Amino acid sequence: MAGDPAELQIMYGPAGERWLSELELDWLPGYEGARPVRVGNAAVDQFQLDVYGEVMDALAVSRNAGISHDPYAWKLQRALLGFLESGWREPDEGIWEVRGPRRHFTHSKVMAWVAADRAIWLIERFGLDGPLERWRRLRSEIHEEVCREGYDPERNTFVQRYGSKELDASLLMIPLVGFLPPSDPRVRGTVDAIRRELCQDGLVLRYRTTSDDGVDDALPPGEGAFLPCSFWLVDNLALLGCDQEARALYERLLDLRNDVGLLSEEYDPEAGRLVGNFPQAFTHVAVINTARNLARMGPAQHRAQARNHAVA
Repeated sequence: MAGDPAELQIMYGPAGERWLSELELDWLPGYEGARPVRVGNAAVDQFQLDVYGEVMDALAVSRNAGISHDPYAWKLQRALLGFLESGWREPDEGIWEVRGPRRHFTHSKVMAWVAADRAIWLIERFGLDGPLERWRRLRSEIHEEVCREGYDPERNTFVQRYGSKELDASLLMIPLVGFLPPSDPRVRGTVDAIRRELCQDGLVLRYRTTSDDGVDDALPPGEGAFLPCSFWLVDNLALLGCDQEARALYERLLDLRNDVGLLSEEYDPEAGRLVGNFPQAFTHVAVINTARNLARMGPAQHRAQARNHAVA
């Protein structure tokens, strides 16, 4: 992450390589004839606000766990927040790396709030040096805008992006990162809307790819249910006290594993098989987090308890 915070990449090579340009192999058919086949990933050049929140959260968790830090870690974090003080207002490509125009995605703004919130917490918890009051104002400003622009009061649900009616499974992260407590009616309304409109055979889709109001993601319609999002639904059900439903869905998701216990990125309920990237680390991280959340020992419970001050 060294260098200009505005140029923070969403991915790097295994040895820290920055140049991961994408090349399309139009002569090569993919798995079962899938096209296009690409080497590299053009998303390396995308701007994704959520990455800043993920980095700040990871560094806060590791410091709290007693993991030794590079002496320049806090200096880096201050630089990231310095960029976000203005950068959070910019549209981005969002968590799903859409290839269409940049937009003001609600989840992205929530994660910008996470970045500010964790920086504030580090100052309060460890006495680190930083502009505490300025960052508190930043956190409050982001929170107020998201609750105003990213929420549809008529439907009682947060929406995928400002000015849209569309839903997005990334909205399930709102209580999981502590942006709002699970008891907030806006959280329950969002969970209910996603279960009603984004579930296929009980599993969660990222978003609807066939809507006129949808984003241009350069993907064909009809992708499978996204397994990490389905685990996020389990987390939300657990936070809402729906323990029986949460455990039933968790067990169902575990039953989708292959013979050596691995899961892919997606599951096709109609074909009854795993699809997409395989094996998928994103999914397996969700397996572990959700197991801990169900045991009341996970990150969702800790954040829900510690950050009720975020209610606006």
